[in-house]
Amino acid sequence: MYHRVDLPGSRFCVPPARFAAQLRALARAGFHAVTLEHFTAWLAGEARLEPGDFLLTFDDGYRDLHHHVLPVLRELDWPGVVFLVSDWIGGESRWATDDEARPVYPLLDAAMIATLRAHGVSFQSHSRTHPRLTALDATALAEELTGSRARLETLLDEPVEALAYPFGAVDERVAEAARAAGYCLAFSTRSGFNRRGEDRWRLRRIDVHGDDSPRMLLRKIRLGTNDGGLMPLVRYYLRRLLGKV
Repeated sequence: MYHRVDLPGSRFCVPPARFAAQLRALARAGFHAVTLEHFTAWLAGEARLEPGDFLLTFDDGYRDLHHHVLPVLRELDWPGVVFLVSDWIGGESRWATDDEARPVYPLLDAAMIATLRAHGVSFQSHSRTHPRLTALDATALAEELTGSRARLETLLDEPVEALAYPFGAVDERVAEAARAAGYCLAFSTRSGFNRRGEDRWRLRRIDVHGDDSPRMLLRKIRLGTNDGGLMPLVRYYLRRLLGKV
């Protein structure tokens, strides 16, 4: 899971040269990005994933995706999935955050979205305004989920079936609202591996940080952890054995 790809690097911003090195290292190691449609079909038992297949996702839809990500995707002939904040398309990332001093950044506009789509990038929902969905009442929650989906389907002229929860904030009520809003699957920010038969509205992803070397990213992916450590993986399998995941 990526956010920004630009300079200077930070926890949620990967420098362009490092991003290119990360993806090239994945390709050399036998990894290959698949489309969202293929991943969805695999979850439904209608397609196979080969060893090394993975889903490449980007949250928020920053403009640097057009400048720095697209050339690398074209080089590798890989698809990607971008989760857009529908009310802020063409604007800046001025949504509420836990840090009021956090800077804002330009977001993709409709023309850039069209260019990325022409090269195999899929666009899905990241809500209307990027709130913490768990803090909303039922009416506001439904408006965030259904409103974003409707606006994106109008822009893209195709179904929007996937959601990424802003800030990774999801509980049972939010997951049920996502199902009710018509999303076929939804992504959290929890690390781990996705398996058939598990909750399709709490799918897991791996964070990619600005200081992750290609070697560290490979380790994180192979272990299914955000820090490259073994203990989260051990806890994950213990919970599975105890029937708590």
